[in-house]
Amino acid sequence: MFEYFSGVLTFSLIYVIATVGLAVFTGFTGLFSLGHAAFVAIGAYTSGILTYFYQVNFWLALVAGGVMSGLVGVIIGYPTLKAKLRSDYFAIATLGFGEAVRVLLENLDITQGARGLPGIALETDLPTVLVVTIIVLWVARNFIHSRYGRAAIAVREDFTAAEMMGINLFTIRMRSLVFSAVTAGLAGGLFAHYVSFIQPSMFTGALSTQLTAGVVAGGMGSLTGPALAAIVFVAVPEALRVASMWRLVAYGFLLVAIMVFRPQGLFGHQEISWNTWRNLWKRVRSCGTKPC
Repeated sequence: MFEYFSGVLTFSLIYVIATVGLAVFTGFTGLFSLGHAAFVAIGAYTSGILTYFYQVNFWLALVAGGVMSGLVGVIIGYPTLKAKLRSDYFAIATLGFGEAVRVLLENLDITQGARGLPGIALETDLPTVLVVTIIVLWVARNFIHSRYGRAAIAVREDFTAAEMMGINLFTIRMRSLVFSAVTAGLAGGLFAHYVSFIQPSMFTGALSTQLTAGVVAGGMGSLTGPALAAIVFVAVPEALRVASMWRLVAYGFLLVAIMVFRPQGLFGHQEISWNTWRNLWKRVRSCGTKPC
């Protein structure tokens, strides 16, 4: 039983890493990406190939997967962000990018095509994923509270006004995209070394949609909201696995309910911090001396 819960928590945290990275890009610059599964795939295959064929150290391979995803993020981001594509056109461009990467992985010899890559070393465990998750959350929080993060928020609220104030839209959006691509690559590397087998069909548009849904449902403008949403979106289908196909129906209803009753997302622009817990503790203590 412990191994089962440990496995669900490990999967949840891998999704948290990818979702928090996407939250920095989509939630704080306002551009939707429907091809982030491609960055996860690039990280997974880079890390998996390095350890499988070349016996590279796991941590080096994991970092290489993140770096490779970041470089590809620059390659796809430069023409699309330089052209100042609007949100819907940018989403379509990333959708095409995701499909192109999947088809490429299905036709390369080193990826072994649609058969996939079996027998990848099992290196990922719960403590490893927990450490990477904490590092990613810490870096993301510092990025959001830096002048680049504040500029990204200004771009999201009104990019025309932000540009007139002297903010370079291309630089801000490119930094956010590269950061989200690197975190997606790290998540992919951890995933590959946890399941020990990867194939292109694991990184389709459905995965990109799930990551984007986590950001929107958690709250565009929050980091802890998308992180908790990612955990819920992994844990709920697992908890309802006994219900067979109906668990997917429940998953869909959960998304619809969040959008109807909390259109701004579970947390909106709020974050869970130490002050949140301190204020909650003060409120609980005050309930003992006067009516709540």
